[in-house]
Formats: sequence, C-alpha cells, structure tokens
Amino acid sequence: KREKKGRGTMWRRAASRLHTLALLKQSAPIQRSSGDLCCNRPLSSSSSSVHSSAAPFNRTVALFAEHDADKSLKEEKTVEDVLPIATGLEREEIEAELQGKQRFETDPPRGPFGTKEAPAIVQSYFDKRIVGCPGGADDEEHDVVWFWLEKDKPYECPICSQYFQ
Repeated sequence: KREKKGRGTMWRRAASRLHTLALLKQSAPIQRSSGDLCCNRPLSSSSSSVHSSAAPFNRTVALFAEHDADKSLKEEKTVEDVLPIATGLEREEIEAELQGKQRFETDPPRGPFGTKEAPAIVQSYFDKRIVGCPGGADDEEHDVVWFWLEKDKPYECPICSQYFQ
C-alpha cells in the first residue's frame, strides 16, 4: 500500500510543477533581446517560490549561426584546396584530374572492341594477364568470358568473335 501512496505523491508533485510552468509561460512574455539569450538566472528548487519575472527556461544562443551553415554548404571545395595535403596515389590522381586525364581507368570499356585486322589492345606490365570479354554493344552483350591473354598472341572471343591483343 505504501508504493501506491508514494506513486500518487510523485504524480501530484509532477502535476503541480507542470501547472506552475504553464502559469509562468502564460504570464511571462518571451523576451528576445540579446541579453536574454543566455541562461544566467538560477532556477529555484522550491515549487512555492514562483517569480513571474524569471522564466524557468531561457533560450540559449545557437552554437552555429544559420547564415554560417548556409555559407559553408554553398562553398564547394575545389581540387586546388585539397592538393597541398594530398600525397602518394591520391596526389597523382588529383594532378591527372587537373590535366583532364583519369589516373586510374575506373570506367569499364564499351564494345565492340576489336577485329582481326585491328584487335583491341590490352596494356599490361606483364607478359600474360587475365582479360574479360563482356561482348559487343547493346544486343551483342553476353556473360563475361574470362581468358588468359599472352603478349603478342591475339585472342578471339569464342562467343562474339572480337579480337584482343
């Protein structure tokens, strides 16, 4: 029975404090001067001492001004901004981009690639490498056929008859 009595007391206190806050909100107009933007007035701990001039919660100053956030979103970084801190492969990639080139050819090639007279040239540092043929353009596409391509030996795809060297 004590638990029920304790719970009722807790809810009465909470309701009393909410009622006090509602009265304060109705009686005290919100002041928007720069001096009232900080919380520099102490809250009283007793619910009986209510001051109509001091609101229990005051507005705080925003951490970031809205115009600064909009300004930073509108400013786009350029390659020149990043270049001084870039090193290694990242720097090479950025320098190539400035020259209008692509350091790493990440876009897959589009077919058709090569004929017997003019085979598609596949560059490699090694004498042998694995190459995949995805087929020709649009209607001539097929599943990728993987094969070993050796230096100075042309290879013909068994499905679409394209040549690679």
